[in-house]
Amino acid sequence: MVLLASSAPRNCQDCRCVSRSLLGTCQLSELSLISGSKMSQQYQRGQIIFQEGNRPAGLYCIHQGRVKMSKLSSDGKEQILSLRKEGDVLGFQPLCTGGSYEATAVALTDCVVCLVPRPDFYSLLEQNSQFSHALLRRLSEVLSETQQQMLHTAYKPVRERLAEALLLLYNFFRPETPDQFSIPISRDDLAAITSTAKETASRLLSELREEGIIATQGSRIIVLDLPRLQKMCAPHS
Repeated sequence: MVLLASSAPRNCQDCRCVSRSLLGTCQLSELSLISGSKMSQQYQRGQIIFQEGNRPAGLYCIHQGRVKMSKLSSDGKEQILSLRKEGDVLGFQPLCTGGSYEATAVALTDCVVCLVPRPDFYSLLEQNSQFSHALLRRLSEVLSETQQQMLHTAYKPVRERLAEALLLLYNFFRPETPDQFSIPISRDDLAAITSTAKETASRLLSELREEGIIATQGSRIIVLDLPRLQKMCAPHS
């Protein structure tokens, strides 16, 4: 895999994402130590950041870009477990359990990702109680997200799951400006998020397009009627 030159700041305390990540609980002296040992890399869209089944190298922090966490089923079908963006951390579960990665992290867009080496992660875990507490909260949130996703897959119809996936992607890719934007998502990835076949996802997208809820430009999706999309996701009375 060919990696490009990094554009992340050398000092973690200068990073605009640090306050939104687990490292926001660190003291300046701890951030200074991490800055001296971390490694920053750029990944192009579609490149693997780490692979399911591999041993963890450390804690990954997303400085820029979007990442998908996915897993292959026994029949080789991909399921996207979660989506992560700037300020999120990756790969902390196997660091806590001593196991291997249970999912693969792939760049959805061009990304800049920093790696905090494993010894530094364990040092923070042992010496910084705020970091440990924040990590426990994050582990709890991930468990809750996984349980919720399992329930949705088991009990919600595919059309509703697709609407929820589109709403999730809308909020995930929405810029800070109020300008209209498009969601850069392949049909394969949309199907993997929805836990359905690509053909089913494409057919349901066509229905939403005919209803005027979305528009498409190649693989990109534009949400035209957000209130109707939200209504499709709302619990039925």
